[in-house]
Amino acid sequence: MGAFDWMLLPILGSALLCLLLVPLGYQVIARGVIFADLAIAQWAALGTLAGLSFLPNHTLVGAPVSSLMFALLAAMAVHLIFRLLGDAKEAWIGTLYVLGASLAILMVSDDPHGAQALHRAAAGDLLWASCELVVAVELLAVFVWLLGWWLPAWLSSAAFMPVFAISVTYSVSLAGIYVVFATLIITPLIVGSLQGKPPLSAAICAIAGHLTAIACSVAADVPVGPTIVVATLVMSLITFAKPCGVLIKLVTKYLLGPHFMGFNCP
Repeated sequence: MGAFDWMLLPILGSALLCLLLVPLGYQVIARGVIFADLAIAQWAALGTLAGLSFLPNHTLVGAPVSSLMFALLAAMAVHLIFRLLGDAKEAWIGTLYVLGASLAILMVSDDPHGAQALHRAAAGDLLWASCELVVAVELLAVFVWLLGWWLPAWLSSAAFMPVFAISVTYSVSLAGIYVVFATLIITPLIVGSLQGKPPLSAAICAIAGHLTAIACSVAADVPVGPTIVVATLVMSLITFAKPCGVLIKLVTKYLLGPHFMGFNCP
């Protein structure tokens, strides 16, 4: 085995994470509730911390059961906010986020390793991805793209929020809140909304950012999560340059067409 064979799993997990989150990010931006994903991700992390205290070793395909429960609870709250509190939805979603973050801090306040747990939930550590989580993210990514191909209307239906919550839960368990938010929003916003390109183009750009960050993290021995956030933003901005934009456009066009699997820019 080569010296860098251990990197194959985090590289695969990173690429699958982009393929899962980018099309969901298009819908989040189209709905105009950018911070809903951040709130759900924070509650998924809160569930993970709660599981360490109350449900240790209770997992479902690599993700803590408590994390799934808390994420679905937050998704239900977001859905009710959409329906009942539309005029002030961003304020209520912000309240939901800060409540989850505050509860997380209180939950680990007596734990001598609490700061480490909070850091791991926020920044993650994709370099040590587990095989179970990578497989779960792969299955979810395939499910999301197949749904987008066969039933594109599901994105605007009530089914979106629970699928979104489950996807965010596994993504947070794999990579942390920062990476999940950056992958969901940055390339769909810059490559999709600003440049009018389809989700596959944004996913390719996100993958390029993730892989660049993994290489930099290993070479410079810096945390991979924050590096992914910075590299994804830089890579997205670079797509404004003509050569990179043309390359992503050609890859998208000749691989799978300009509007792959029914996902269109909002």
